[in-house]
Amino acid sequence: MEHRKFGYIRVSSKDQNEGRQLEAMRKMGITERDIYLDKQSGKNFERANYQLLKRIIRKGDILYIHSLDRFGRNKEEILQEWNDLTKKIEADIVVLDMPLLDTTQYKDSMGTFIADLVLQILSWMAEEERERIRKRQREGIDLALKNGIQFGRTPVLVSEEFKEVYRKWKSGELTAVEAMQETGVKN
Repeated sequence: MEHRKFGYIRVSSKDQNEGRQLEAMRKMGITERDIYLDKQSGKNFERANYQLLKRIIRKGDILYIHSLDRFGRNKEEILQEWNDLTKKIEADIVVLDMPLLDTTQYKDSMGTFIADLVLQILSWMAEEERERIRKRQREGIDLALKNGIQFGRTPVLVSEEFKEVYRKWKSGELTAVEAMQETGVKN
């Protein structure tokens, strides 16, 4: 049975461009049909295309990831997914921007130990970066609120007349059409 190459790409939002990661996957000789893309946060692995990929990948297949932070940002979940793929499924993982994280190269116990150690450190760093992002975001929101910036929709002012018509409609004194006519709402 022939082993397949898969690529996994993640960008944090629909506005971000996956072009750089896609180009790297093409350079590895991965066909378009074997590249899986998710446009959402890396906070967990509940991503539709990642879950589909995980059901398809088999023993001996190789999963290419551009960088560990594109895989995920939660240390425990990164380690869990890494172990699921490499130990349970027995697929290989290659992190393109981190040559030490290439399970196709390090099959002996020392190589596995080094790769596992690097993975622990890098997944911790990815999680720390996520925490820094969240902290900066919270600080920015707090500062904006302090400076009087409003978030969300502008509150709608409801007149006493509207409230009275609404009460009549709720109690059955008016039909919906009559209530709309009294308040000037178009149907």
